[in-house]
Amino acid sequence: MTGYIVGALVPIVFTLLLRSSKKVKKRGVPVDVGGEPGYTIRNSRFPSPVETSWEGISTLAELFEQACKQHADKPLLGTRKLILREVEVTEDGRSFEKLHLGDYEWLTYGKTFETVCDFASGLVQLGHKREERVAIFADTREEWFIALQACFRLNVTVVTIYASLGEEALCHSLNETEVTTVISGNKELKKLVNISGQLDTVTRVICMDDEFPSSANGRWTISSFADVKSVGRASPVDADLPLSADVAVIMYTSGSTGLPKGVMMTHGNVLATVSAVMTIVPGLGSKDVYLAYLPLAHILELAAENLIPAVGGIIGYGTPLTLTDTSNKIKRGTKGDATVLSPTVMAAVPAILDRVRDGVRKKVDAKGGLAKKLFDLAYSRRLSAINGSWFGAWGLEKFLWDFLVFKKVRAVLGGRIRFLLSGGAPLSADTQRFINICLGAPIGQGYGLTETCAGATFSEVDDTSVGRVGSPLPCSFVKLVDWPEGGYLINDSPMPRGEIVVGGSSVTLGYFKNEEKTKEVYKVDERGMRWFYTGDVGQFHADGCLEIIDRKKDIVKLQHGEYVSLGKHAVEDWASKQGVAFTDFAELCEKEETIKEVLSSLVQIGKKAGLEKFEIPAKIKLLSTPWTPESGLVTAALKIKREAIRKAFSEDLAKLYT
Repeated sequence: MTGYIVGALVPIVFTLLLRSSKKVKKRGVPVDVGGEPGYTIRNSRFPSPVETSWEGISTLAELFEQACKQHADKPLLGTRKLILREVEVTEDGRSFEKLHLGDYEWLTYGKTFETVCDFASGLVQLGHKREERVAIFADTREEWFIALQACFRLNVTVVTIYASLGEEALCHSLNETEVTTVISGNKELKKLVNISGQLDTVTRVICMDDEFPSSANGRWTISSFADVKSVGRASPVDADLPLSADVAVIMYTSGSTGLPKGVMMTHGNVLATVSAVMTIVPGLGSKDVYLAYLPLAHILELAAENLIPAVGGIIGYGTPLTLTDTSNKIKRGTKGDATVLSPTVMAAVPAILDRVRDGVRKKVDAKGGLAKKLFDLAYSRRLSAINGSWFGAWGLEKFLWDFLVFKKVRAVLGGRIRFLLSGGAPLSADTQRFINICLGAPIGQGYGLTETCAGATFSEVDDTSVGRVGSPLPCSFVKLVDWPEGGYLINDSPMPRGEIVVGGSSVTLGYFKNEEKTKEVYKVDERGMRWFYTGDVGQFHADGCLEIIDRKKDIVKLQHGEYVSLGKHAVEDWASKQGVAFTDFAELCEKEETIKEVLSSLVQIGKKAGLEKFEIPAKIKLLSTPWTPESGLVTAALKIKREAIRKAFSEDLAKLYT
């Protein structure tokens, strides 16, 4: 018996000794900087912000040309062939479009570069001048990328606009930037035709699709993408390459209440982020296959699609609605984009990853029985290992679970994913662990804004922690500054806390034609470094990694003096302590005692803040599901759409007011 006890205790003691002696890896280190006093961290491997990772390359145009010359005969851009488009009608009379898509058809690097040059020449032949701006208003596709690179070769600034943008915001974006040429898809062209009388400067439209209306009440000329290429091929024009400081993109961020703001990004800004991410993603190179489906009008996707060619990789295009075999637009029995492409790397927003997690869990629960028990056992064993236990599933056992259980899950995204980049919103700890285990791939969770070209922080591949967003990217310094009004100070213990301020080569020039707002959130210090004040609140961990803990616009003080966001109210923890039984979070949100407790907290906080009675909610409804861009309740930048919310919850609001 003694031998069994010793055999059980020795590994435990050894593990504890190993953990206690293990040094914390410094991922970010303090650095002396100028500007407002604060606590500043840089990437531990780079003493100063990275500007470019390629010798002699200072613009996106140069980077793309170099890549095309190095990999001329290799495939670069792929698009699936449309085999069949049909409409399915459900029993209740609703109609849904379903697509049967074939294999990917590829353009080589050499052919892509030739097409880019032809299209650039065609723009000039149509009459577009260098000082005029081009807007790209379409869903992500290979023509989007080609048009972007063509404009870069002419040093023409591209205005990017979300394809889902409303008419008022669309008019504002096009008129404010005085766009003369719009490149769009057929679907988006219909929106343009509807507002043609409100557009002041547009004189020509180029449609990416072959079918399009022939005119817009005579206000502009409409050409096909193919025709512009043909015209350019017949009459080539020399490139007019930009400089690093030239504005590459004016990216419009969708607003929740006011009109969108255009963020001015130089070639140097975007190149800095691209260069920094290349140093973070392990082994990124010519064998990698990237699935592109996020909006190219978002900086996360635009940066990714400029990075992949730079390392000799492949880009295959898809859409969120055709991503997997069970996606909404995929005809039953046919294959989704990920299955056909088998990507090795992907960028994703939390909503997509949440959808993958929920889909797998539903299938497992539906099977039940032995299959569910086996999955739950495999998951718990791997979770134990990822959390650092020596008694979790390692080695041969890990291989066994991967083969028996998780292989089918990995097939959902093609079976070859080795790295996922998540950004755009906070990723839940549950989803992060699920992806780590079931897909067997690390997730690099990043934090950044359009105003910083997505560059701020990024978690490293060996960082298995959850709830954090990593250390500063090599292109950035991240500073925390005191916010006394909110109770966040850099001298707080045990971690420095404060408003997050980002400095470095990825920080953009400011907002187009909005000097007042630019001066409010952009500052240049005495050393010439540009800083952006994010309005987010964070804290630094001992290893130099950042955690987002709040937002300046959304802050309250609890009874024990802790400042937290109402959106982070720990309902599940409260229920567990109070002995409130529930099967899932949705059920908990419907319980009368839960609603009563949350409302009581709100009333208490409101009274302490000195609010008038009419300023404090009298009734509330708790929602268990997050608001996402896919739901239509928030913008792509995760800002609320007030009118859409009012319509979606009109019945609930009516009940609350009775």
